[in-house]
Amino acid sequence: MKDEIVGYTTGVFDLFHVGHLRLLNRAKSRCDRLIVGVSTDELVAEYKRKQPVIPFEERAEIVSALKCVDEVVPQKHRDKVAAYHEIKFDIMFVGSDWKGSDLFNEVESELAGHGVDVVYFEYTSNVSSTSLQSTLQAIYDEESLVK
Repeated sequence: MKDEIVGYTTGVFDLFHVGHLRLLNRAKSRCDRLIVGVSTDELVAEYKRKQPVIPFEERAEIVSALKCVDEVVPQKHRDKVAAYHEIKFDIMFVGSDWKGSDLFNEVESELAGHGVDVVYFEYTSNVSSTSLQSTLQAIYDEESLVK
């Protein structure tokens, strides 16, 4: 039996909100050591086609400060199998919005071959960084019109 169960999850963690906190706390409750991959600005720009509001270094600092997080690593790519080979985690935590997708069906299958479990946590649908950013932008735009 292994002495320590290492968990891994990733995210942008832009405009940090309660959904992020709940995911990280739930992940930590299922492992001894939680490693969190925070997406770099370059990676976010590549796949979301926009820059995060908060720069990588600050997002990483925020996530690192949480008592449920043991280590933060930069997420420079989205290849979860490659991340396994780099980090050697035992369990990976993912939002339920990815469950059943072709991508994660393949990832689950490959990671299972290495003895890694993939656990899906319910996605916090009523709050997201994207919706927060849109709301803030709308407020800014409205205030700009008033001036």
